[in-house]
Amino acid sequence: MPIFRTLVVALLASTIALPELIAADESPAAAAGIQLREVVASHADEKGILQLYRMKEDGSDRRQLTYSGRGCRMPACSPDGKKLIYVQQVDHHQSLWISDIDGKKGRALVNGGMNLIPSWLPDSRHIVWMKTRPGQDPSRKSQIHLMNTETGESRRLFSDPEQLKFSNSMPVVSPKGDLIAFVSNRSGNLRIWVSDLDGGNARLVSPPKVEYHEVIKAPFEQKVPAWSPDGRWVAHWEGIERFT
Repeated sequence: MPIFRTLVVALLASTIALPELIAADESPAAAAGIQLREVVASHADEKGILQLYRMKEDGSDRRQLTYSGRGCRMPACSPDGKKLIYVQQVDHHQSLWISDIDGKKGRALVNGGMNLIPSWLPDSRHIVWMKTRPGQDPSRKSQIHLMNTETGESRRLFSDPEQLKFSNSMPVVSPKGDLIAFVSNRSGNLRIWVSDLDGGNARLVSPPKVEYHEVIKAPFEQKVPAWSPDGRWVAHWEGIERFT
């Protein structure tokens, strides 16, 4: 019996729930006695620039957190609910930034390059993210990096030369911090893999029932893994992406 199972779901938005933050408000849901979590979401401002907003699940009580001139996206709240990590466009680069949970005291962690999809480890100190190169599909030419946000020390997460022959992207660490789910092309097409945190014992966890779409003439791909709170399930997107 495997220690985890896999669900296939769709990615709906660049939104992350804040842990343990539930409060009443005057929204219709609150009036009906429904408790709503707070979330941080990436949404366009009045100028069409993506900013980060803190709001209730139904979109009420919205507060703008960032005022970037080029855009902020891909927010991730630390497990202790105190810090926020996100991607901000600076010049032609996608940089990693950290702030407190209300967007204050923001500072750059990684300047330069293309840094995407940051994710916290359970200790609320370390993060993982994918560093990639420009192109149609960043998931096909990425490597996963690890950083201590307090000291700024960082390194590649995987070091085995065999692993580095392939692209590894979209990392997310399990709630216990002992496993990492990620996207890799090491089996050919992009698939969801799970390994120990150091990259050992990597295994394919969700082989699709159909590998190739005969009408569209394209392979099925898997992306955007996410752990369930108990660490037993991995949800992910599965489908066909067409780049033009």
